[in-house]
Amino acid sequence: MTHMQSVIHIMTSEVFTGAGGSPKASTSRFSSNCGDPAENRVQEKFSCLVRLQIRSPLYKVQGGLMDLLKRCLELESGSEQSIISGHVDHFQSIESEDSGWGCGWRNIQMLSSHLLAQRQEARQVMFGGSGFVPDIPSLQRWLEIAWEMGFDIFGSDTFNRKICGSTEWIGTTECATLFCSFGLRARIVDFGSEVVESLSSSVNDANAGSETRQMRELMTPPKKTASWREVLAGGLMIQMTSTRPIFSWKHAGHSRTIVGVQVQKGLHGIPERRVLLILDPGHRTEALERSLKENIGWQKLIKRGVHTLKKPQYQLCYVDPGIACGEELEQLKTIHSIFIKF
Repeated sequence: MTHMQSVIHIMTSEVFTGAGGSPKASTSRFSSNCGDPAENRVQEKFSCLVRLQIRSPLYKVQGGLMDLLKRCLELESGSEQSIISGHVDHFQSIESEDSGWGCGWRNIQMLSSHLLAQRQEARQVMFGGSGFVPDIPSLQRWLEIAWEMGFDIFGSDTFNRKICGSTEWIGTTECATLFCSFGLRARIVDFGSEVVESLSSSVNDANAGSETRQMRELMTPPKKTASWREVLAGGLMIQMTSTRPIFSWKHAGHSRTIVGVQVQKGLHGIPERRVLLILDPGHRTEALERSLKENIGWQKLIKRGVHTLKKPQYQLCYVDPGIACGEELEQLKTIHSIFIKF
């Protein structure tokens, strides 16, 4: 079994066996210390952004994208077994707005659309309870507020704590930081060699500023450098019940969301195969809709077999159910990761 097969096996094992967790509601992200000027400034920015944030433009798929995918999977012949997420909107990159750099933000938008639709407790706290997915400039401001609130302090130094108006690529850490600032239990899992393990351990050390930057440099590709070693950040997005986790992926500056997994059982001595089902922001939503409605060509757009994933380092980001508050919310300010060595 290759290392990527091991990754897929770990992910699909959890998906098909289920995951525990109990929701705990909390809508306040601030303490009651009204005399703290810094905290008051953050709260004022928070309140202003809730009022001024803009809903992201979205091409609405008639019949629902995931329902169309479900129908196509059911029409397949053979011994496949598939699990897909609940509602997910596809947010495509727009050439005039974010082509070449915005896929990480589009990935966050897809995850957010799922959380807002599938988890009532998340809907109450995300984006000030607005109930919609904001556009990229609004998301950038939410991330800056998260940094100002003390989430991922060392990681924010990489961007000098400024991201608004930037075309810098973001990684899984920024995705987790944004969700954690709302009290969502975003988690990161690293997969890789001993070298990556050492850097991953540095990320978990709250005092390791320079080492944190080293890890971030490894996980964030320099622009226009074809020789950069691809790093996958993400995994599965599965929502069959309220207790199942959500995962997302990114690699080499391009971000995708995995909305399901398919196990193709082997016959006549052939081993079973696992296939990821993905939504790529680089694809046109209308093209996805058309291929699914016609049941023609959608496999090339959505299915990704293990043989296409051969890179040496991977990182998973997922969101556990429930809302953190109090001491647990404070702990989320430091982005930790669990390392699994190949």
